[in-house]
Amino acid sequence: MTPDQMRDASLLELFSLEAEAQTQVLSAGLLALERNPTQADQLEACMRAAHSLKGAARIVGVDAGVSVAHVMEDCLVSAQEGRLYLRPEHIDALLQGTDLLMRIATPGGAEIVALDVQAYVVLMERLLAQGPAGAGTPLPLPEPEAPLLPPEPQGEADALPLALEPSLEFTPGTARPGKRMTEGGERVLRVTAERLNSLLDLSSKSLVETQRLKPYLTALQRLKRIQSNSLAALENLNLHLKEHALSLEAQEALGDARRLLAESQQLLGEKTAELDEFGWQASQRAQVLYDTALACRMRPFADVLSGQVRMVRDLGRSLGKQVRLEIEGEKTQVDRDVLEKLEAPLTHLLRNAVDHGIELPEQRLLAGKAAEGVIRLRASHQAGLLVLELSDDGNGVDLERLRQSIVERQLSPAQTAAQLSEEELLTFLFLPGFSLRDKVTEVSGRGVGLDAVQHMVRQLRGSVVLEQATGRGSRFHLEVPLTLSVVRSLVVTVGDEAYAFPLAHIERMCDLEPEDIVQVEGRQHFWHEGRHVGLVAASQLLQRPATQDSAPTLKVVVIRERDAVYGIAVERFIGERTLVVLPLDDRLGKIQDISAGALLDDGSVALIVDVEDMLRSVDKLLNTGRLERIARHHQQHAQAVRKRILVVDDSLTVRELQRKLLINRGYDVAVAVDGMDGWNALRSESFDLLITDIDMPRMDGIELVTLLRRDNRLQSLPVMVVSYKDREEDRRRGLDAGADYYLAKASFHDDALLDAVVELIGGARA
Repeated sequence: MTPDQMRDASLLELFSLEAEAQTQVLSAGLLALERNPTQADQLEACMRAAHSLKGAARIVGVDAGVSVAHVMEDCLVSAQEGRLYLRPEHIDALLQGTDLLMRIATPGGAEIVALDVQAYVVLMERLLAQGPAGAGTPLPLPEPEAPLLPPEPQGEADALPLALEPSLEFTPGTARPGKRMTEGGERVLRVTAERLNSLLDLSSKSLVETQRLKPYLTALQRLKRIQSNSLAALENLNLHLKEHALSLEAQEALGDARRLLAESQQLLGEKTAELDEFGWQASQRAQVLYDTALACRMRPFADVLSGQVRMVRDLGRSLGKQVRLEIEGEKTQVDRDVLEKLEAPLTHLLRNAVDHGIELPEQRLLAGKAAEGVIRLRASHQAGLLVLELSDDGNGVDLERLRQSIVERQLSPAQTAAQLSEEELLTFLFLPGFSLRDKVTEVSGRGVGLDAVQHMVRQLRGSVVLEQATGRGSRFHLEVPLTLSVVRSLVVTVGDEAYAFPLAHIERMCDLEPEDIVQVEGRQHFWHEGRHVGLVAASQLLQRPATQDSAPTLKVVVIRERDAVYGIAVERFIGERTLVVLPLDDRLGKIQDISAGALLDDGSVALIVDVEDMLRSVDKLLNTGRLERIARHHQQHAQAVRKRILVVDDSLTVRELQRKLLINRGYDVAVAVDGMDGWNALRSESFDLLITDIDMPRMDGIELVTLLRRDNRLQSLPVMVVSYKDREEDRRRGLDAGADYYLAKASFHDDALLDAVVELIGGARA
């Protein structure tokens, strides 16, 4: 490329940036003028923007841009001087001009839209010739080659990402890069996302490294105390030795020792103080560096709103509706990665509000509302989250129509659907392929909408909830992290390794007493806020070896993802930390139950748990029946003891066979001849497992298990039923009574019994 070509390419890039900035000014100003056509400040801003674009296009030799900007400037100047009153057709034409300018500013765009530019100039000249009042029939606007409205997102692949680099803002009337400024007067520079990520990574590591000075400082302070004690001991020794006659050499050696120890103590004290000061200064600077690097990734929420106000207005007009978008909290700071991923779901929700929520003007007037509908979008910070509330004053959701649609799609029987609450009905709107539109249009009816919104919000580790009031509108409540770069987490240990649970998914953390763990439907649960919550060992989920813990209580993290709630038993709570998210190497692929890594204060590595994936793992373990038990009581002493099993069977042969098999495997076994005998044994002694027959005199196995499950002390004891009855109804009867395992004697053999015992209570040694 020749120097002249390089210069031209650079100028065209500058013109493209100028067009992007100035068309945003034009769009915002024209939408304001549509509500108040005589607003002087907006007329002035739009005129200056058109004038700047005309000058920039002339400098770079883009004649098409000069023509479009010139007729737009003429129209705005006429409105300023009172020779023209801006009507809707003028606003439409001026907005189309902003779209044409953006298309012209793209590489090769000036040649592609040449015919459209000619038609546009003719249109504007005819509009200007209509007179001050703009009387007459509105002229048809030429159809653009590309749609003016953003396409309806169809899922992750069609999301509308923001630019990878921060958007640049220019002062009006200049295309010089040195004059790019923010609203606060600060210069804006272009920096690649990769460099920002690298800077944040280095700053977070620097912050961690400064934390590693603390153990060294603590060790030096301890050494200083030891030296002080040593010097005191030496002084005490000197006092005792004064009573004895020492040689001159001994006295000199003792004096040298006292002097050297005093000098070393003084030097150590000075260096410890210096290290303390250095460590404090280094940690402060590292924290400022990290905070500054993190702030570089933060962008105002307004960055995701570019074009949304215009999109709502144009979509409403295409549907014959009057709609206005009001935004609050545009300056709320959000991580740029979050902003990228928010644009698509917000576009979905805004289009949904215009199409489904806001009524036609005549319908609104009949309902006693203003003809113009209002959609409100509010952004704010709450507890480390970005909270978005998108509401409209439309008609809300027709619950009866929704209920009917659920039945027609065979998603629920009519009787069940009739009993669904409003909250339960609204959750159906988030199902894939669900739509209340009978016909497919350009806006709705494809069955792609709220399910895509929910999917994209969950990818951000966030949540979305829909509320509505019939006749008064709907409200979407979204919560997503402010940043994906850091995450506030609870750090725990599992298998002597550190893991982090994001606080956004933690319901609570608690210490469980052994007696708080109960058996419900053959699984371990505990009582939490009026419901039984399933208990799962983190060591099994994360495939870590379970450690022998003598703590009197069990540490449990209660996690929630929508309606799924489980208690995850861990070894120890380390504490709450703000962690810098370090993505895993792509070569590792997706690691089950893990989303990323992080460095702790001491430089050690912690893995961040993917809670949604972990809940799927729990469901898989439940469905396959491979969920392991958590010990109901911890070891009271270190020495290993044999586990005790009670065998209850009225058949001497079966009873003895089971006893010998279990004794040979190392278990301690007691026997009972029937259910009553077994019940007395259970109340008087402690066992780790009950193996019982069903058909027995005095008390059968079902009655025994039922009594056991009603007893507070025994209800968590594992139970295995071994019976000749091999029918499904008999098996179901035993499990419904509270048994954890059902083994038919017809298929009974050594390995089957012993494998079942190991699955229930583990090996013979506790």
